[in-house]
Amino acid sequence: MGKYLKFFFIGIFFGIVLVKSEAVSWYRIYEMFKFQSFHMYGIIGTAVGSGIILLLISKAMNVKTTEGTSLKVPLKDRGFMRYIIGGTIFGLGWALSGACPGPMYILVGTGAFSILIAIAGALLGTYVYGLLKNKLPH
Repeated sequence: MGKYLKFFFIGIFFGIVLVKSEAVSWYRIYEMFKFQSFHMYGIIGTAVGSGIILLLISKAMNVKTTEGTSLKVPLKDRGFMRYIIGGTIFGLGWALSGACPGPMYILVGTGAFSILIAIAGALLGTYVYGLLKNKLPH
């Protein structure tokens, strides 16, 4: 239990950072999709850049996972259309709900309980994808 408690507190800290940086603000997301502000692109770009740098440092220092195994990033299957179609569906959901999946839970924590409708939709969509995955062209 103690092992998971640290992840719980890291999650709370991450939620506070996202709220304070306005990354969960519907207005900021709306602004981003209309290309009116660099704010969200800066946050996303910083996250991607930091992730790349930290992953490279972790691999160079042979950092282990919580299970004691070496870090390994699986290779992605090649394919252009899968990323275009999937990214479009993800982006439409993000634009319509005003939140991407991670910050949806943070919005519940801020008291925006109407986001529970979007969370239910996301869970339903994930479940339907799981049912149809083997029938879809990958």
